[in-house]
Amino acid sequence: MADDRLHRIMGILSDSFFPLLKAGLYFTIPLTLISFALGIILAFLTALARLSSIKQLNAIARFYLWIFRGTPLLVQLFILFYGFPSMGITLNPFPAAVIGFTLNVGAYSSEIIRAAIQSIPKGQWEAAFSIGMTKSKAMRRIILPQAIRVSLPPLGNSFISLVKDTSLAATITVTEMFQKGQQIASVTYEPLWLYIEVAFIYLIFCTFLSNLQSKLERRYEKGVAR
Repeated sequence: MADDRLHRIMGILSDSFFPLLKAGLYFTIPLTLISFALGIILAFLTALARLSSIKQLNAIARFYLWIFRGTPLLVQLFILFYGFPSMGITLNPFPAAVIGFTLNVGAYSSEIIRAAIQSIPKGQWEAAFSIGMTKSKAMRRIILPQAIRVSLPPLGNSFISLVKDTSLAATITVTEMFQKGQQIASVTYEPLWLYIEVAFIYLIFCTFLSNLQSKLERRYEKGVAR
């Protein structure tokens, strides 16, 4: 009996591996890449608004951060997908997930970027102004390259965390890797082993990304050193 059960479990895991991997490559990774790219753009704009001397921009940025850093990501996704239809706004699952993750990533990453920019000594600004650079040119050519080096590790960690957070998209019916695992588990009645397999694939993705992050950091450090 034990051998039969083991053989059955191994068969299920073998049959489900590629469907799970396909869901990861077709939904989890694209959802992560799109949301993170848009989130970084939003984060940069928010960080500039937070550093701006224009009070209205600063207030809007603070309000945005207050909302999205102070409420759970899961609740934000539920409001977008299940709550907005009551207001006549219906979003498909994938766009709703992209919007939710983008807004959340933008809120947290903006503080990383703002702190990185503020960590650059004021003397760098003064030196740029002394050779006739405008504020925007100094930001682009002097401050941002240094700020990127400072913010790269925490932003890399945020990206890896987002890969795992995309599993929450299953709650709004996005057929990403975790929901695919749930679907297979509901048919095979082996949730423990299916979820372990899903966790293993997430582990593969995150291990690869962690190694890639380390290589990018080393390469950037060498570039800065030159």
